[in-house]
Amino acid sequence: MESQSIQSLVNAIKREILPNLGSHSFLSPSPYDTAWLAMIPDPRQHDCPMFEECLNWVLHNQKEEGFWGDYDYDEHETSDGLECLASAIVCMTVLKKWHVGSPLIEKGLKFIHENAELLLSRNKHGKFPRWIAIILPGLVDLAHAVGLEIIFPESTERAIADLFSNRQRILKREELVDKNQYYPLLSYLEVLPRTYKISHETILKHLNGDGSLFQSPSATSSAYLATGNKECLAYLQSLASNCASNGVPSVYLVDEDLTKLSMAYQLVKLGLTEFFDREKDEILAQIYRNYKHEKPITKSIHSIAAELYKDSLEFWLLRMHGYSVSPSSFCWFLEREEVRDHIEKHSEYFSSVLLNVYRASNLMLPDEHQLEKARTFSKNFLEKIVSGGTRDESIISSSHRKMIEHELGLPWMARLDHLEHRLWLEEKDACVLWMGKFSCHRSSLVHNQDIMQLAVQNFVLRQSVYRMELDVVKGWSETTGLSKMGFGREKTTYSYFAVASSVYLPCNSDVRVLVAKSAIIVTVADDFFDMEGSLEDLEKLTDAVQRWDGEGLSGHAKTIFEALNDLVADFRVKSFKQSGKDIKKNLQHIWGETFHSWLTEAKWSRSGGAPSIHEYLDVGMTSVAAHTLVLPSTCLASPTRPLQQLWSNPYQPITKLLMVIARLLNDVPGYLKEEKQGKLNFVLLYLKENPDASIEDRIKFVQLLLDQLKKEFLQHVLDELCELPKPSRQLHLWCLKVFHMFYNSSNRYDSDTDMLHDIQKALVVPPQVPKLKPLRPLPEQLGPKPRVFVTKSLSGQFGLERFPRKSFIGYRMGSQTGPVNRWEKMYKSSSFKLCFA
Repeated sequence: MESQSIQSLVNAIKREILPNLGSHSFLSPSPYDTAWLAMIPDPRQHDCPMFEECLNWVLHNQKEEGFWGDYDYDEHETSDGLECLASAIVCMTVLKKWHVGSPLIEKGLKFIHENAELLLSRNKHGKFPRWIAIILPGLVDLAHAVGLEIIFPESTERAIADLFSNRQRILKREELVDKNQYYPLLSYLEVLPRTYKISHETILKHLNGDGSLFQSPSATSSAYLATGNKECLAYLQSLASNCASNGVPSVYLVDEDLTKLSMAYQLVKLGLTEFFDREKDEILAQIYRNYKHEKPITKSIHSIAAELYKDSLEFWLLRMHGYSVSPSSFCWFLEREEVRDHIEKHSEYFSSVLLNVYRASNLMLPDEHQLEKARTFSKNFLEKIVSGGTRDESIISSSHRKMIEHELGLPWMARLDHLEHRLWLEEKDACVLWMGKFSCHRSSLVHNQDIMQLAVQNFVLRQSVYRMELDVVKGWSETTGLSKMGFGREKTTYSYFAVASSVYLPCNSDVRVLVAKSAIIVTVADDFFDMEGSLEDLEKLTDAVQRWDGEGLSGHAKTIFEALNDLVADFRVKSFKQSGKDIKKNLQHIWGETFHSWLTEAKWSRSGGAPSIHEYLDVGMTSVAAHTLVLPSTCLASPTRPLQQLWSNPYQPITKLLMVIARLLNDVPGYLKEEKQGKLNFVLLYLKENPDASIEDRIKFVQLLLDQLKKEFLQHVLDELCELPKPSRQLHLWCLKVFHMFYNSSNRYDSDTDMLHDIQKALVVPPQVPKLKPLRPLPEQLGPKPRVFVTKSLSGQFGLERFPRKSFIGYRMGSQTGPVNRWEKMYKSSSFKLCFA
């Protein structure tokens, strides 16, 4: 049933979503902006909205709790709550304006009444974001103008007063289009008070070429209402025709390539390409055709985020899939000083863009100095963002911050794809695009119900497959006696987890099981050579493997050989069934040289001799056994290719690089332990040949060497002209990722506990997909809830006379305002009075 359900979802997505990748399907809807389009009256019938579908969206998309949009309560995060509050007020206002949806208004009033204290909680520095100080007082003006009365509890008295004060300071301090603000005051045109005089000429001067005002639907709606400009109207009509039925996004960019790139990216990141490989390849082929045409230079500084996001995403996807692309396609920003200065001034607004630039730099090849500069530039600002060094931390959600920390903290080559798919599923801001006026623009594709459901079901199905395969591997380990050796490391589960989390596709079951068995033998045999066997035992076992004859072996040596013989027979049979190739001699040879390398290292350690670095590396790159795991599996992954192409002798450059890198990764975190054990290690030998080098110098030397080797390795992995087929190159990459994961900053493979949490997430615990949590109601207070009134002095001071219909704003429950009662308190200041009843 599960697979049938998965297939029906795949069919639905292919039928309904992929053929309709217009810009309307790209961004998540914004209740705030949708409501603003619904405000515009039809010029032919003033008592009706011009964009009726926008009003219908507001009518049909209120949540059960009484708000519009998404709000996932997080006590450490204020931005989502404030955005939720702003959206609720403007949605209720537009309903009141058109005299519809009274029950929705009542529900929204109740929501604000019960949650205002929580929604108006401040950030950790005790401040409100700039945008809410501009928007909320303006929305209060708007609500007053249409006769909407809203209750705020007494506990919000100080917060509301501060918001009005903050707005007044901002209006006095900032210019209408202030270069120091990423989103200047003019971009909030819809909520600026009437006393803040703005000429039609000023508005028209700052329209974008597409007719929008800062590409903001809400600001453009206000610009059209003020000026009647035809270009504004055309922008809004295009927006409504494409988006109104699904909700207007907070930014509207008609860019079909960006939509398609986003879809391809989501399919990759969610681990769904096995179902949509052809569609993904078609998208990338079309994107590459467009890529080869020269692009126009951006004219508007406010288009930089979208353009740089798109270009860096395009680079990552195309290079990752073997296309020849230049870093200059997105590193253009490094050559434009005004762009760099703009990003530096407003780095929090560029956090998602910089994150994408940093991700693109993971695919750096040798001598790509421009990409190195882009990596350094983006890393510096991302580190500043996560350390709280930006002007407005409220813009960065906790989920988005977590994604940045993950990207900075764990190298791309140390991540296992299966766990990355889970992370992408679980973080609601995994796909933040770029920042808007008061929220981040999120791709709706990743939150599409069918796509998310497919991703979850596919992940859970994989987990069930993996658990069954793990039982098979455990049974084999017990049957062969490898799990009962009584010495060394018992790593059956570790071995299988690492293989399954990298070679994740269900069709690779044979590869996973056989490689996991190989890893178990490598671990047990390596420990036998290191700590258990006598030199005579080791020589006998090595000789038996060379001859492939276990006669005369006993004890542990016999157990190891018999398990190895069983594994080779299994590999040989499966390979012959798939391809008709007999790889017996290849298997025996590769295992023979691996055992011989272990024997050589054992003799070095026991004799106290020290080879040169080059001698050590020649042996060590074999003893780490990376090629022993990879090369046999390539025969199963690419059964139609000639054996000599898959498994050449001498080994191909990509295989040699894998072997050397794996050895160096293994040696860096373990050199202190191996020094105590009297074992050889690359870092220790480097120190012996360079006695003046400090510990830091040794590590730095190896890290620089590793960085260079990994770039060369990646060049072979991504080279479509490489003699090895793509599945074989992919296996090399997966193998390196496993070694990198185990030895990234410590030796996790030798730890009994470090991997347990990851193993549970990979094999057992279903993904926790973000769901809206119920908002916490405020504690019940004695007697009636307090009611807030803004007096006429406040109205005059802060521009409420823009809507002179009433002399004060009454916030009340029901229809009774009544006189100020015994709970009356007066908040006094030099500029205004607030009455709380």
